[in-house]
Amino acid sequence: MTEKKIIGRVEKIDFPGWNISGIDAKIDTGAYTASLHCHDIKIDADKSEVSFFVLDPTHPEFENQKVTCPVHDFRSIKSSNGSIEDRIIIKTDICIHDMTYPVELSLTDRSEMRFPVLLGRRFIKNKFIVDVSRKYIGNYN
Repeated sequence: MTEKKIIGRVEKIDFPGWNISGIDAKIDTGAYTASLHCHDIKIDADKSEVSFFVLDPTHPEFENQKVTCPVHDFRSIKSSNGSIEDRIIIKTDICIHDMTYPVELSLTDRSEMRFPVLLGRRFIKNKFIVDVSRKYIGNYN
């Protein structure tokens, strides 16, 4: 078994396939699924491809970058306020701690949330130990 890395309750992550870096991600052991804040989500007619803008114009790291990728799945996700929302799930890679990992992300509007990315248990499991007393452990430059 590979040794698990320690991460804090908030880490900087990169999306190498989209050339996006330095995005704050909340590490949330209470959440199951990972989610990404985006806007203008549009799905094609046969529901096989989705396009969206990562973040939104009010976010400091917003770069008006449109992403198009295959739809991996559709799931009903229970949000932190208890409401259930049907979401599009995509697969991509993220870099954290100088390592690249595949991740499934639900696409949603997180504009009311403090962090644009949430990484839940499904992603954390078997890779990381979370030290909730710390932030930004990942030697981000």
